[in-house]
Amino acid sequence: MKINKSHFTFDRGQRNGILFLLGVILLVVGLKIYFRSKTKAQEFKLSSAEVDLLREEMDSLKRIKADQSARPNYKFNPNFISEYKAYTLGLSAKEYLKLKSYRDEGKWINSVTDFKKVTGVSDSLLKVISADFKFPDWVNNRKTFSNSKPKSFSALPTHLKKDLNTATAEELRQVPGIGAVLSERIISYREKLGGFSVNEQLFAVYGLSDEVIDRIGMRFSVKGVKEMERYNINTASASDIATLPGISFELAREIWSFVRVREGIKDLDELTKIEEITPAKLRLIKLYLSTE
Repeated sequence: MKINKSHFTFDRGQRNGILFLLGVILLVVGLKIYFRSKTKAQEFKLSSAEVDLLREEMDSLKRIKADQSARPNYKFNPNFISEYKAYTLGLSAKEYLKLKSYRDEGKWINSVTDFKKVTGVSDSLLKVISADFKFPDWVNNRKTFSNSKPKSFSALPTHLKKDLNTATAEELRQVPGIGAVLSERIISYREKLGGFSVNEQLFAVYGLSDEVIDRIGMRFSVKGVKEMERYNINTASASDIATLPGISFELAREIWSFVRVREGIKDLDELTKIEEITPAKLRLIKLYLSTE
């Protein structure tokens, strides 16, 4: 009787060959998986900074969306963003510190472009938050006036100039660069002072540029001069210094300490060694302080 041999029966040599072939296949597949996973890990590692940046931006946009759903939208001046406000807007700590440093120098953000340049905020985030930016009238209308003095606007002789302490809002608006908001702001500050002593006090009015203040001086001057109280910086207390326009108590205390450590100063320009003393602040300080 003839017995048919199965086609699936292998001798020992064939079985060893098959096992060897399977081993080679498994080794090749294993190496391929290993190198592929290693390549992906390297690619992820190389792009991790970009991933973190995108994640931070997404988190910022989520915070904005959540904040906007919790409260009604309102306009604000980006020059006065607080640390908390910056967080709710989606700004990073680094971006906020850039803005704060810029403002501490006495400089102003006057456009969306300025905000982008100073903070370095992303375009996508800027597009969302800039919709609520609100700048003063003099910024929005500055294109109406050139930086040069208008040909039709000339200086008057001193005796024909109007008294800055009695000027009305309507009269102030005759000066190119001054609108309804700035004219009221000047009058409000004048009332707070109890009257101007010198035109230079206008530098403490937010929104007035040097050019506009020069134009005011062409038509207005302080008459019946009100005596200004000046403090000797070498004997003034921190509380005295804190009463000056634009000087916080923290800065006043720093100025007081600066003078005490040096046992007095001979020139107010020495105050520029204090980081927070900008040229604009020093100009105002010189109106109210002396070294004598």
